[in-house]
Amino acid sequence: MSTLFRGVHVLELDGDRGMSPSTDVLVEGERIKAVGAAAAAHAPAATRVIDGRGKLLMPGLVNAHFHSPVNHMKGRLDSLPLEIFMLYESPALEALRPNPREAYVRTLLACAEMLKTGVTAVQDDAFFVPEPTADIIDAVMQAYADSGIRVTLALDEPNLPELDKLPFLADLLPSGMRAELARPRAFGMEGLLGMYRHLIARWHGAEGGRLRAAVSCSAPQRVSRDYFHALDDLSRTHGLPFYAHMLETKLQRVLGHQRFDGRSLIRYVSDLGLLSERMNIIHAIWVDEDDLDLIAAAGSVVAHNPISNLRLGSGVMPFRAIRRRGIPICLGTDEAIADDAVNMWAVAKMTGLIHNIAGPDYESWPRAGEVLDCLLRGGARAMGLQDELGSIEPGRLADLTLLDLDTLPFTPLNDLHRQLVYCESGVSVALTMVAGRIVFDEGRLATMDEPALRAEARQLFAARAAALRTASQAAERLLPYYRAMYARAAASDVGMNRWVGDAGPRH
Repeated sequence: MSTLFRGVHVLELDGDRGMSPSTDVLVEGERIKAVGAAAAAHAPAATRVIDGRGKLLMPGLVNAHFHSPVNHMKGRLDSLPLEIFMLYESPALEALRPNPREAYVRTLLACAEMLKTGVTAVQDDAFFVPEPTADIIDAVMQAYADSGIRVTLALDEPNLPELDKLPFLADLLPSGMRAELARPRAFGMEGLLGMYRHLIARWHGAEGGRLRAAVSCSAPQRVSRDYFHALDDLSRTHGLPFYAHMLETKLQRVLGHQRFDGRSLIRYVSDLGLLSERMNIIHAIWVDEDDLDLIAAAGSVVAHNPISNLRLGSGVMPFRAIRRRGIPICLGTDEAIADDAVNMWAVAKMTGLIHNIAGPDYESWPRAGEVLDCLLRGGARAMGLQDELGSIEPGRLADLTLLDLDTLPFTPLNDLHRQLVYCESGVSVALTMVAGRIVFDEGRLATMDEPALRAEARQLFAARAAALRTASQAAERLLPYYRAMYARAAASDVGMNRWVGDAGPRH
């Protein structure tokens, strides 16, 4: 199948123009064949021609950090600190175990939202409650296969007891609860590695390479050293991205000082020899200068999730300090319950805004071109596809988004880069293509019946309301002790502040 975009403007990230003059782009199979005057001449007779006049063709957006299993829980929780939020979001309760159809439908919900707004690739750090099973992994991956989106998926599962992952709790909990939270997880290292073997053997490279595996430790403090090293072996052997949440919250900074002999989580991972160019360091808010030097030396990527960071009150990531070191930054929505949407345009806009209150030096504030670089090239780099995605040139994968410039966000058109970042919300997306296949066009998804999907989702998850109430009641038992833990960590002096305003330690 060939597609010719005729008379289209192509996004230019470098230089001052923002976009090319009117030109042609030819797609053959899953790749871009030609750009410019030669494109039409090379088009086969059966080529589909798309009128690109007044439209912008750009690389597809990459949602570089996401958790799919709570796509059905938008708006369910108030803003809460991460450690309290997780009590309600993902307790390992049997009552929350999904069936394969639920897992399939909830995954498709996010795919629909992403494809309609021009997202062509996603990195899913999927957690499975109460543990991963082959049938649920298959249901999630089948949804991605059927949707047409590009995905890299990992199994975000800890293997340590809850008590080992958090500071202060051992002193705060009554003895019965302390024993409960110290209990080893029923699904251990060997079971998790078996699920990874299934994921890699069954799905890595499927759909012509559109579906790929990654690995995830969830966070360094949540896994044993043996499991951490085993995951790194898988990552190295198969060339997989490695996802790790690090220093998302101040509490995690405090935990590092307590559990790892005064070392930050970044230093701990570096000392294990596990920081690498394959690692996506997710959030990286409560990092110091030494942490950033280690990240830069290792060639790791930082995954920035500014809306989630605000929703959970985690703090403001030091964007300029990271960029100054040349550390690649990618952008993500995080999960639908912590962003309440899966819209990368909103993430881009927040990236362009939140760091303006980091300090008065306005020349250090993010520029629109930088934000787009994180959104497109940074996302490609995080996936390990920097030579395949992120730009429109011959030989690259045809993951493309077509925007109508005759829309309110671009009227009048003053500066394309700024209006992409600050004005666009997804309403201008006219077409989405993944691997040369048009998956969204003329307001309609080509790969699914969206009204039927929405109707089924409402029915399925209305029936889940009782289970979610049960999970919330279970969380209430622990809430007083988690509040006390959070307050103690918030009052600790860690030598930095990533909250806005006077948020220093209280004595």
